[in-house]
Amino acid sequence: MRAWPGEHRLAVGLSGGVDSSLTAALLVAAGWQVEGLTLWLMSGKGACCAEGLVDAAGICEQLGVPHHVVDSRERFQQQIVDFLVEGYGGGVTPLPCSRCNREVKFSPMLEWAEAELGIGRLATGHYARVRLADPGAPAGRHQLLRGLDGHKDQSYFLYDLPQEVLSRLVFPLGELTKADTRLEAEALGLRTARKPESQDLCLADHHGSMKAFLDAYLPPRQGQIVLVDGTVVGDHDGIEHFTIGQRKGLGVAWSEPLHVVRLDGAMNRVVVAPRSEAARSSCVVGAINWISIPPPEAPLELEVQVRYRSAPVAAQLIPLEPTATDGAAGRPHRARLVFYEEQFSITPGQAAVFYAGEVVLGGGLIQ
Repeated sequence: MRAWPGEHRLAVGLSGGVDSSLTAALLVAAGWQVEGLTLWLMSGKGACCAEGLVDAAGICEQLGVPHHVVDSRERFQQQIVDFLVEGYGGGVTPLPCSRCNREVKFSPMLEWAEAELGIGRLATGHYARVRLADPGAPAGRHQLLRGLDGHKDQSYFLYDLPQEVLSRLVFPLGELTKADTRLEAEALGLRTARKPESQDLCLADHHGSMKAFLDAYLPPRQGQIVLVDGTVVGDHDGIEHFTIGQRKGLGVAWSEPLHVVRLDGAMNRVVVAPRSEAARSSCVVGAINWISIPPPEAPLELEVQVRYRSAPVAAQLIPLEPTATDGAAGRPHRARLVFYEEQFSITPGQAAVFYAGEVVLGGGLIQ
């Protein structure tokens, strides 16, 4: 951190957890001029709201740095809550975290810090790394890299950040393991050193469960559970409560285990099939953000993760012509992924993130 190029003054995004707390502490110890910044995303009780705000303020007091709270509830409601409700209601399983990072957190925090504090850099507690472009190479691109802790690496959720944002980020935990973080926080006597880690999406924490969140926004909609050929095998009370690949909790008695293979929003049906019929050899990915390389014009061999916890697998990416919708949305890059081994649980709405070793090439949404 002491050797990082440029001015050593930045804002630190503080959630009130141990990761962001240690991020701020390490930067202060390295001589950086730090100001804490916490986004107020939801009202009421919740790990990322009331309790998080208190802990973030306490860490800033402990470190002797200013703390700012930015009311982002309206933006979060529009960009994340409404987005999730619309997606789940239409039979898609949306990925809120990468969208939140782009639309609610990183860019807005940088904009606020620059406008209000004259600060042009941001640090967070993400387990990822940034390799800055060689200043002598005018066409060079900054690269997003995996965090060194393979069990905690969060680069999957950062694929959608633009170059302009990537160039202004600092990730002090990128070369630490989670165990290292706990030990460092203990050694520094941080008040959050032993704070339990949230194990779920913030909205699930806030509402008690993801089902409770969805039930608060979507009315029960009874429909049928059917085989691929249309044979009715059961009933459901809302397609939003199912996900591609799911086997347990279907409430269906059949001669062999069945898995969800499609959520039909138009017909309000959950389509199921034996596992042998649930694998896919390819998928289309849209709204692609090429973060570390320019958009390829020819087929490209790479590794891809189709879920945060899934292992990277080999695939060929074939660029496709954008649709009119892609162009209108300002997200013109689209491709087909062809897997060398069939993949299970390919889920529309989730991200497919492309890698070359430790480098995140880009990613997009499975369609």
